[in-house]
Amino acid sequence: MLSTICHTFSRPHWRGLLAAALTVCTLSVQARTSADGASVALDALPREGQTTYQRILQGGPFPYEKDGTVFFNRERLLPEHKRGYYREYTVARMGARSRGARRIVCGGLRPTTPDGCYYTSDHYASFRKIAP
Repeated sequence: MLSTICHTFSRPHWRGLLAAALTVCTLSVQARTSADGASVALDALPREGQTTYQRILQGGPFPYEKDGTVFFNRERLLPEHKRGYYREYTVARMGARSRGARRIVCGGLRPTTPDGCYYTSDHYASFRKIAP
């Protein structure tokens, strides 16, 4: 059977599809493991990220209406928890008109004392755990 599969994928039109599928699988695995293994020091975050983190611990004020709303973890890149465990906050960019892609997502029962927070610069495609 393996020889049949190898023979099928050796045809030129299948090689491109196989390469694309392997690339997608690799990127998916990298994104999923980033929450488990990669971290970022708080002082290594952009200045706006550090400000957002401090506001989270203080309970606000937050500049965007959606800040503090429930993050559903639909991408399933963060550790699995019950609905309502995670909340998202915008990491603003100076002079930007929209919220942009950067966020901090924190999990825990009380928003001002989170169990852990994660930073994403690519709108939930990957996360790094914040090490305070």
